[in-house]
Amino acid sequence: MEDKRILFVSSEVVPYLAENEVSLMSYDVPKMINDQGGQIRIFMPRYGNINERRHQLHEVIRLSGMNLVVNDLDMPLIIKVASIPKERIQVYFIDNDEYFKRKATFADEEGVLYPDNDERAIFFAKGVVETVKKLNWVPDIIHVHGWLAGMLPVYMKHFYKNEALFAETRIVTSVYGKSFDESLSTDMIEKVKFDGIPESDIADLAQPTYENLLKTTIKHSDAVIIASEDVPPSLTKYIEASGKPFLPFAPKERFAEAYTNFYKTKVL
Repeated sequence: MEDKRILFVSSEVVPYLAENEVSLMSYDVPKMINDQGGQIRIFMPRYGNINERRHQLHEVIRLSGMNLVVNDLDMPLIIKVASIPKERIQVYFIDNDEYFKRKATFADEEGVLYPDNDERAIFFAKGVVETVKKLNWVPDIIHVHGWLAGMLPVYMKHFYKNEALFAETRIVTSVYGKSFDESLSTDMIEKVKFDGIPESDIADLAQPTYENLLKTTIKHSDAVIIASEDVPPSLTKYIEASGKPFLPFAPKERFAEAYTNFYKTKVL
């Protein structure tokens, strides 16, 4: 993977958030590519429970300052950056006080999902793409981890489809086990349609459950990795029936070889 450019877009990454399947793989895969001589960038939301002082986040003024429109509202985009200690890996944080200042990731202290998670996902997707455009850094692959990052393939295939910068970029999505039981706002489909995305391509968002969100993400990806042993069987069947290249689950001790081969033979 030497000199290949891979953009990792994740809802969670260690060491900035607690360890779980998504956050660990969102660190392990970029580290693997970095060790192989690949060029990488990682993007994640700047949640309020990330300790900015301890992790030495700082705002990148030249990248911040634009407004992103979400459901007809202008929302300021703030970009912060930090480096993972010892790894020489830069992590970019998408921030906005309205969406990401609260001191938790996806749900309140009662475990109830935030009602604006749909808008946060849209803002995150747009924020990543707009920042990469400002960096003028052309990724060969965009690799998506975590459901909150799942709108990025949708926006890449529709809202940003005419961006010459990404003409050759391929999108890979890693699918993990079910992480919530409720549904996001049923207004989500209207908010995505507001950006000119055809209803027929996002019909599953009429009921934005975990599985329907992931189905929409998979539909707009070029390849899929089953990243967990706990992926719901119905979602696995959907992936298998999609006709897209997919990598079955590979355990931790074998993922490096499996992912590298998948990138080289099925994606690039």
